[in-house]
Amino acid sequence: MNEDEFDLLDELYFVQPFSYLQEILGWEDSKILEILDSLYQKAFIKCLSAPDEERFDQVDILKDGKELLFLATKKGLMAHNAL
Repeated sequence: MNEDEFDLLDELYFVQPFSYLQEILGWEDSKILEILDSLYQKAFIKCLSAPDEERFDQVDILKDGKELLFLATKKGLMAHNAL
């Protein structure tokens, strides 16, 4: 896990929308989407359509990420806390 992945995952201990990540991190949208996609591919985060509606299908974060909410998975939290 690189520093940017660590910083982004640090914000996902609770369900957060893309707009929150934009505001808190101050990064370009493309950077946030790329890092979210990387974390998603590692199963470190999960995607939600609404606060209590997890997406179980394969999600294209680069395309649809701005409309989703995100949450760290147990695997992601354990990796985050191991550093």
